[in-house]
Amino acid sequence: MLTGTLIAIIYSIALTSTTRVARVAAVEIPPSASNLSDLPFDENDHLSTHVLAVPAGKCGSLLKPKVDFRDGSHGHKWMTLGGEAFESVFGHLGAYADFSDEKVTDFNKDCLAVCLEKGTLREVVARPLPHRYFVKGKVDQDGDGERVEERNVQQFFLSDSCAKVSDDTLQLTAGYYTYVDTNTMLRTSPLCQVEYGFVNYHDNPIVMYWINHRGIKVFNQKIGVGERKTTFIDTFISHKFEFYDSQPNEDPLQNELLMSWTIPNHGIIGFKNYEFPKVPVESVERQVHQTLKSEWRRHEVVKRTFSPLAFDKGRLPDDLYASLGAYWYNNRDVPHVVHEEWGRHKGVFVNYWETDVNFIQIPWHLKKRWQRRLREMVEAWTGVELETTDMYGMREYTKGARLLSHVDRESTHAASLIVNIAQQNVSKPWTIEVHDHADRLHEVVMEPGDIVYYESAKALHGRNTPLQSGTYVNLFTHYRPLNDPDWYLRDNPEGTPEPLLDVGECNLVGKPDDYSKGAVQCENSAIGPHLSPSMFTATSADDMFQWWKSVGPADETVEEENDNDEL
Repeated sequence: MLTGTLIAIIYSIALTSTTRVARVAAVEIPPSASNLSDLPFDENDHLSTHVLAVPAGKCGSLLKPKVDFRDGSHGHKWMTLGGEAFESVFGHLGAYADFSDEKVTDFNKDCLAVCLEKGTLREVVARPLPHRYFVKGKVDQDGDGERVEERNVQQFFLSDSCAKVSDDTLQLTAGYYTYVDTNTMLRTSPLCQVEYGFVNYHDNPIVMYWINHRGIKVFNQKIGVGERKTTFIDTFISHKFEFYDSQPNEDPLQNELLMSWTIPNHGIIGFKNYEFPKVPVESVERQVHQTLKSEWRRHEVVKRTFSPLAFDKGRLPDDLYASLGAYWYNNRDVPHVVHEEWGRHKGVFVNYWETDVNFIQIPWHLKKRWQRRLREMVEAWTGVELETTDMYGMREYTKGARLLSHVDRESTHAASLIVNIAQQNVSKPWTIEVHDHADRLHEVVMEPGDIVYYESAKALHGRNTPLQSGTYVNLFTHYRPLNDPDWYLRDNPEGTPEPLLDVGECNLVGKPDDYSKGAVQCENSAIGPHLSPSMFTATSADDMFQWWKSVGPADETVEEENDNDEL
């Protein structure tokens, strides 16, 4: 008879014959879903928990000797999928999803599994990112067949495909978690499952400790103050951390305990908040006028173009929208959301002195997954091989927010994307304003999951009309031609679409607030449906300034200054 305790990937048991029989007999039958509506959604139609799902039938039964199916174990709900639910989640896998129970003998060779992320919106819950699928012993990291890894289901479950584990089921040795599966084969998995970030606006640096499975506090790091000192770590769901003030005592454990935190998913938390500096109201108009003069000059410097109108509207693929939306939803409230660091050093592009501008930082590994896919979409729009230069956000605008028209950094921001992640309680469309190659104003309405491609160093863009209500969350990502920081000084290469300059006579045929509905019709229909019903065309920075004033708050009475100083 064997004695002692071995740590298994999903459950651990004392390997005595009597205990083993009792333990297996106690395994619960996992709940089954025949429709997507059977999945656990919260009151906002987002997944209320992480879900590990397998096909109903033989595949589910094959996991019983290895997997503890108790609901809620390690932050996951365990389910089997049949009928419409199976077709919705696995059907797009084609031939891989076409199998019968008679042919299933080995889970790792014959079965499928998927990890559905907590916070995913109901309408896209059936389309997680490719790396979240286990397909008969393989995981396709990007969905294109280029990075396919062979894994068994235990390795899949421990990886960032599912982002699940707890201190109670694994032992930490030299940065690696070790476990023994039910066949007593030793395996290891590197410490890289979920990413979690920490941004500190406390008065002092903060000292962070990991609480191991024995309850011992293990020093992790000291977190400095400010956005630039933000740190992300690789960790696991259910890991526990404590955060102490670094002052006044030399031993942080003798100082104030600021927070205890258990890791629930990918995310970030903030300590206290950034305080916006005061801005003299009487100086705002002068600064706006000066800034617009500078931005107008900059947009005239860029020679190269990529598209007829300098922008276009599109839509995220469902799996990207699912991932981006889940990250936002799981981090949408305090302490995850902090003020974005705006101040005089960053100008008056966002009216932070009048309304809160919030920020949810995103983790590096997830960012890379998102960047790769989004870059491919922008390459298809521009017809040019690109390199990623930046991804910024998520930025949350609040009621009263305005974004001054501007252009982006010339050397790095050739072609870009605005991604609308979420809108809450927005009562009136808050249009993105983009000026085309003839400086005509277009006002584009976006819904969550929509994207706007735009030539961000060339096309003036902003949101000068105040957000009337609610919150509005965007992500920004930027690209330039591969290995060419001077792209903006070059003439268009052969084959570049001609800028659409002359579109003939245009007339307002719709209502003044019919944005993105073709309210303005021109002789050349290639102008598209987004021309502003105002029919505004800018010819100078002064025009842009008058536009900013005309669409501002109705009660705004700021005395105009005749100041020709330039930035």
